[in-house]
Amino acid sequence: MEDNVATLKTRELEDYFERIVRTREGDLPGRRKGDEYLSQTHALYHGDPAPWALTPKIFDKNMTALLKEAAERMYGIMDKVTRAFCSDASVRAWFRMDPAFADLCAMDAGYDCQIPLARVDIFLDEGTGSYTFCELNTDGSAGMVVTDAVCQAVRMTPSFEEFASEHPGFRQYDLCGSWIDALFETYAEWELAHPRRTEDSARSDDGVRVDEGPHAPQSKIYPASVAIVDYSESIDLEDAAHFADLMRRRGVVARFADVRDLRIAEEEGGARRLCDAAGPIDCVWRRAVTGELWDKPCDGRSALIEAAQEGLACIVGGFRTWPCATKTVFAFLWSRAGQSLLSSEEQSFVREHVPYTEILDESTQLSRFVEKDRWIVKPCGGYNAVGVVAGLDVTEQEWSQVLARAAAAGAIVQEYAQQYQTPCLRGTLVDGPHRGEAPKGLVDDLGFAPASNMEGLYLYRGRFAGVYTRVGFANTIGEWTSRLNVASFFEE
Repeated sequence: MEDNVATLKTRELEDYFERIVRTREGDLPGRRKGDEYLSQTHALYHGDPAPWALTPKIFDKNMTALLKEAAERMYGIMDKVTRAFCSDASVRAWFRMDPAFADLCAMDAGYDCQIPLARVDIFLDEGTGSYTFCELNTDGSAGMVVTDAVCQAVRMTPSFEEFASEHPGFRQYDLCGSWIDALFETYAEWELAHPRRTEDSARSDDGVRVDEGPHAPQSKIYPASVAIVDYSESIDLEDAAHFADLMRRRGVVARFADVRDLRIAEEEGGARRLCDAAGPIDCVWRRAVTGELWDKPCDGRSALIEAAQEGLACIVGGFRTWPCATKTVFAFLWSRAGQSLLSSEEQSFVREHVPYTEILDESTQLSRFVEKDRWIVKPCGGYNAVGVVAGLDVTEQEWSQVLARAAAAGAIVQEYAQQYQTPCLRGTLVDGPHRGEAPKGLVDDLGFAPASNMEGLYLYRGRFAGVYTRVGFANTIGEWTSRLNVASFFEE
């Protein structure tokens, strides 16, 4: 990939798009059209169009190849770590989990793909092609719905039309449709190991359902019913509704199910099934974060675990995804135990692209991390940037207190990765809290402001599947830090 660095054109393409928008004085008609389109989709945020940027990411062929290599090499490491966690008690002990929780995370999912859905987040320097991983997401990975919708919104603008007339041949990934393909492919793998024949099967007489639409999965075996399972207070219900609609179009009964509504029921003849209030469930897409499942015990959680243990339903995601979802995993990769698990090439990859990470405890010499601007603190099991504190955002006195609390809680300290900034224009015209407003001192006359970028690289069954980009105007890019969702286009 080094040979291609000199030919990366991403910045050149994005600069060209920016010039188009500036000549159109911010393209207000296009932004209004985008807002109107998004308001009619499931890409909503508290009822309004999700906060979005008019300025997209535009990846040339070489940059796309670089992102694919980065994602799939990291997946190979994640697969190796997950298998070691499940087979080696010493690796499980390293992660410092409750033993019963660790046993749950080591449970066999009934198919070989360890992590069917992942999103690995990076900070990418578009000029040099260098990148640093921020975190690994394997539980409740999101962003597909809003990315697909924002790509369509940007495509509708006069600015993109002008860009496409000069630079034809840029496409977007179908993140939602291709995930359903991968979901059904995972179910098919499970089904072949757990053959069942039910009257409500979504297969033809020969046991195979063939989709006639554009997204025929390789397996050609569909579940009769799919439940997208999470706690209702934790999931974006618009997001779940979108995926349920797409699955229904393929003839599959699909719905959201709250964890608390799950139960095991006996059918006539004594067969036991996982059910919710609407009926039996063949396949669960587990969106509930494993750590949250563990923290919220209920009868439904017990039913979900029993269904996984006894093969009563396919649980896509299983519970093995959690070790690589923890913030602890980067500390493991830097540890002697983690390094001994990896090949020499993988060790070099970690040293080059994974920020140094260490678990803190009461014995840690905190003075090693006194240069606050070099470090960021994260909870071991957190997600969505909750509990994350960058040293850049606090005073020296506050940083001392942050470190002390982190050590008491067993949190991690991580080398702060410099974020790459690009000029950004908010597409969203709806005002309100957390609508992606930049600080007034950064905004120019047209509304452009420098924004920090984070790319999330999707992996469906270990294969690169596209990018979720969001930008922000603070030192962390989370849901509550004026985040904007960004379209991503790729050179054919």
